[in-house]
Amino acid sequence: METFTYYPGCTLRTKAKELDTYARASAEALGIRLEEPAEWQCCGGAYTTAVNETATKLSAVRVLLAAKELDRPLITVCSACHNVIKQTNYDIIHNETVASKVNNYLGLEIPYKGETKIYHYLEMLRDVIGFDKLAEKVVKPFKGRKIAAYYGCLLLRPSKALAMDDPENPTIIEDFIRAIGGTPVIYARRNECCGGYITLEDKAQAAKLSSSVMKDAEDKGAEMIITACPLCMYNLRKNSGSELPVYYFTELLAEALGLKEENTDE
Repeated sequence: METFTYYPGCTLRTKAKELDTYARASAEALGIRLEEPAEWQCCGGAYTTAVNETATKLSAVRVLLAAKELDRPLITVCSACHNVIKQTNYDIIHNETVASKVNNYLGLEIPYKGETKIYHYLEMLRDVIGFDKLAEKVVKPFKGRKIAAYYGCLLLRPSKALAMDDPENPTIIEDFIRAIGGTPVIYARRNECCGGYITLEDKAQAAKLSSSVMKDAEDKGAEMIITACPLCMYNLRKNSGSELPVYYFTELLAEALGLKEENTDE
């Protein structure tokens, strides 16, 4: 069984523990062991683009270093955490000023140069396991279910740093839906902002954005929406005014693999 360093992020260890449980159980069933680094910290939730802002990047760098020291790839499961960690690593590789400030601040004898390979959990399913192999493991397929993928802002952009999929016409979540036996629903607003980050500041605008996403998916015949962002999931559920169910992708993965019932109360 292959072992990966695993960064669950704050939300999946507090308000959404069941999503972390589904992620771990599913990975184990697919031959992947996830191990958290010791004493990891919050990634910050949003990437600071200022070159001279160093402190906010250090939590992400420490996680990257932990994976490097163990000579393992790093897996993330939250799109916000993935965005911060992937952008931090990209800037260390491509921006000498950022790299120098980070390494000097941490006082590293051997500078970190961006060596850690980073996978979002969906990328692990696609690139390490393979969606064809995943499909072979499915015991409870979502046959005939029309499922809409919601990418949101952070999973795909900025595209040079994230390098996961085509930011305008992605397929990774739709391919995941097919692998678990469902029928993907394509709709225009699947990779547009739901307003999650402005929920507290401007709830009306967040409601307007989230409701437009949900209505678009409903109009195309979706029976449910899945996402890889806990904040998007919350916003689409609570602020859109829609009754269309919204799920995290790890929940559907665990259900398809026959693991959900036995892990629901953990």
